[in-house]
Amino acid sequence: MFRNALTVDVEDWYHICGVDRIQPIPRNSWRVCRATERILSLLGESGVKATFFVLGSVAKEEPELVKMIAAGGHEIASHGWSHTLIHQLTPDQFRDELARTEEIILAQSGHLPIGFRAPQWSVSERTPWVHEILAERDYCYDSSLSPLPFVGDRRGSRVPFRFVAAGRNMWEIPPLVTPTCFGNLPTGGGWGFRFFPLTLVAHTLERLNAAGNPGVLYLHPRDVDPDGPRLSLPPIKRFAAYGTRNDAVPRVRSLFERFRFTTLKELVANDLLHTDPII
Repeated sequence: MFRNALTVDVEDWYHICGVDRIQPIPRNSWRVCRATERILSLLGESGVKATFFVLGSVAKEEPELVKMIAAGGHEIASHGWSHTLIHQLTPDQFRDELARTEEIILAQSGHLPIGFRAPQWSVSERTPWVHEILAERDYCYDSSLSPLPFVGDRRGSRVPFRFVAAGRNMWEIPPLVTPTCFGNLPTGGGWGFRFFPLTLVAHTLERLNAAGNPGVLYLHPRDVDPDGPRLSLPPIKRFAAYGTRNDAVPRVRSLFERFRFTTLKELVANDLLHTDPII
């Protein structure tokens, strides 16, 4: 049976791109640890290993979090430091964010990250220098290009592909989407994963696996914390950030029973991704 990947963007309920917070969030309202613990419990029950894209600033403030994830045998990857959209950073600022996050992940887990995911899929033609910098810093894969309108490129690849940056072979690994006559649907994570029928998500995974490709799902800790606080946002922004209040855990558990999952690191290391020509 083909293997897929579950990924987790380790950030708290208030890490919403494009929102300026005038006042700091009280520490007693932080919920990233308890929500991540719930995800880890689910993974442990199911015997599944996952990839956790950790925000460096969260790792600094919650120093036991990375250790807890690594103790479960999961992959620790980089989500950057500040949860700033990549096109709002200069190349030097991006390097600095990577370096700071690498340093803290190494200190807390004993390993440097080999994978990166940008906040809100914000790698695009506006940031042509990103992959070169990742390659220079010995990353093996990026998971920042989403084939969706508004937050990505709706004409982008729906399956992993190889490319060359700074003379290094790398993988780009997009999240799962479901192609329809209306365009690609965001069934792989966030509000779409909880909103669209589970049968649609499962059917998309089946089609990808039948073609020799993995499906990549993604969660945020807030997706398994339906009673958590929410920022006051305009309706459309609020729905895009939080979606419905449904708990994602039952859906993930159901998919674990039907499909095999592993880490992105294992997919890359064991050549389990679709071997498209290098482009």
